[in-house]
Amino acid sequence: MARILIIWLAWAGVAFAEDWKPLSGDEIGAALTDKTFVYEDAEQKFFASGRTLYTTVEDSWGYWRVQGDQYCSQWPPGEAWDCYQVEASGDQLRWTDDFGNASSGKLKE
Repeated sequence: MARILIIWLAWAGVAFAEDWKPLSGDEIGAALTDKTFVYEDAEQKFFASGRTLYTTVEDSWGYWRVQGDQYCSQWPPGEAWDCYQVEASGDQLRWTDDFGNASSGKLKE
């Protein structure tokens, strides 16, 4: 029982160390505009014009906007816009889709 409690306390400490705060639409815009975020194997620049550049092996240009309190993106040749809830923790953002899939990136200095 003590071992389970220790494991749970260690896990809870990790969970509380990442205190994610949901962002409003205005906060999302301010957090992304003219900023670059670094992911595990890529980085993404969010231009004030509404364009976004996702760089990995090859560059991929898309569009981004804030709709209500969500970040939305569109990647040609597709025409659909996909929207995400955005949360912040320090210099990191986490994007979560309607199915609960999340990805996070760190602000590039």
